[in-house]
Amino acid sequence: MPLDTTIALLAADLHHEHKLATADAIVYATAQHRNAELLTCDAQSISLRLPTHLLERIRAAANARDVPYQSLIKVWLEEKVST
Repeated sequence: MPLDTTIALLAADLHHEHKLATADAIVYATAQHRNAELLTCDAQSISLRLPTHLLERIRAAANARDVPYQSLIKVWLEEKVST
């Protein structure tokens, strides 16, 4: 997709306003211009020590649902803190 003047100017504004990298500002501007939802993967990696038996139970539950165990942990944590 070519970068037109409208998106370039919007990207410049977003770059300045939000202190974004140029490429990120272009992506954001394009999404705004096209009224598209912008999905990001803002995540922070952590290290979590779990007892072996607990991790085995989580992995078994994830396998039964055919999902990655780390994804299942995130869903469970989100459900718990949202209630």
